[in-house]
Amino acid sequence: MHRHHHYAEIQRHLSESRALTDAAEAHGSLSGALCAAGSYRLEDWLAEILPEDALDGNHEAELRAVYEDTREALAGTLMQFELLLPEDSQPLARRTEALTLWCNGFVYGLGISGACDPLKLPGDAGEIVRDLSQIMRADVDEADGEEANESALAELIEFVRVGVQVIYEDLSELRAPAAAREVAGQQAGSAGEAPGRLH
Repeated sequence: MHRHHHYAEIQRHLSESRALTDAAEAHGSLSGALCAAGSYRLEDWLAEILPEDALDGNHEAELRAVYEDTREALAGTLMQFELLLPEDSQPLARRTEALTLWCNGFVYGLGISGACDPLKLPGDAGEIVRDLSQIMRADVDEADGEEANESALAELIEFVRVGVQVIYEDLSELRAPAAAREVAGQQAGSAGEAPGRLH
């Protein structure tokens, strides 16, 4: 069952665990790693974002829920994936900064496993990653007014949310176990051979 996680609450758990990053960037890195590596574990994520031996049971339970819900939302078919960002009651500049950190974490997470170079992905996935790299430099333009900036931020968040799910789908073969990819490649090779050909 997909649950909604509050940014401030997750940020508190991370801060009390002396996290090396904030909640938005941590969630971005988790999402990117789950897109690229099917074997990415909770322990792998915690090792990336927390100092060694900094986690206690209470914090681990909450971060485990974030991990499991993010994995479930990405793998699901109901488009339930959401970015972990500050609530709308927070200042616009803070929310914009959090989105840039989320995108930075996501691109970093894509490359964590070494399975792919995020900046060299082909097709739609590659184009979306390049767009995310641009969003990392997003800022509030005071000249546009608050309403225009709010609208622009909402559009960027929705673009990233949908784009991440497209990337997840595009990298499905990359997440498959190596043995399964090898078998699939052998089957494809066999299918393309002329009948009765001797080896």
